[in-house]
Amino acid sequence: MSATETPTASQAIYVTAPIVQANSGLFSQETRDIIINALWKQNPGVVQILGMCPTLAISSSVVNSLSLGLATAMVMALASSTVALVRNFIPHAIRIPVFILIIATLVTVVDMLMHAFMLGLYQVLGIFIPLIVVNCIVLARVEAFASKRGVAHSFLDGLMMGLGLTAVLVVLGGLREALGKGTLFSGIDLALGPMAKDWVIPLSHDYGGFLLAILPPGAFIGLGLLIALRNRIEMGRDPK
Repeated sequence: MSATETPTASQAIYVTAPIVQANSGLFSQETRDIIINALWKQNPGVVQILGMCPTLAISSSVVNSLSLGLATAMVMALASSTVALVRNFIPHAIRIPVFILIIATLVTVVDMLMHAFMLGLYQVLGIFIPLIVVNCIVLARVEAFASKRGVAHSFLDGLMMGLGLTAVLVVLGGLREALGKGTLFSGIDLALGPMAKDWVIPLSHDYGGFLLAILPPGAFIGLGLLIALRNRIEMGRDPK
């Protein structure tokens, strides 16, 4: 076909179809990259090492870790999608204060919901729920990703980053609780009510507990071991 000829409809479809197929769909390459980066390659807990204050302070049990992790994931997903939605209307010079205002509003909603429906767990988590506002993980993803991308991908990135952190918190909390108390899901009744007391799993009825595991040094040691394990797996996958 010469440069002056007009392509037919069939030719146009043939040329553009592979491009549409490559960039659309629920499990496109970009979607898979976002999920893999958040959960493994750029995991905020064991790779980026961000937000260490709640990670080390709250991860003394599975229930505490899961609760704070899910609250953070919810805030990250909603904050990222909100910023992506209004990013073209935010002046560049004041973007950080606006981002923090959006995050603070969402954290306040989560804080009030937990206070209303999970009072016991709310009292255990304490100041660490409001501190999500200044958690560098949330602001970092909003600034680095959501402020430059569309709503759907920003929501997915925020959610996956939050779940990646939640996974680290739950594994660390499970290890510390199992070694320190000899149980799993201790305190689940604070989240789900008195009916859930029987859901606590005792790993040993005569276990006296290992105090170091549930103290701050245990959090540092446990997180260090998780980081080392993740790095060892990566080295095994890529010998170079």
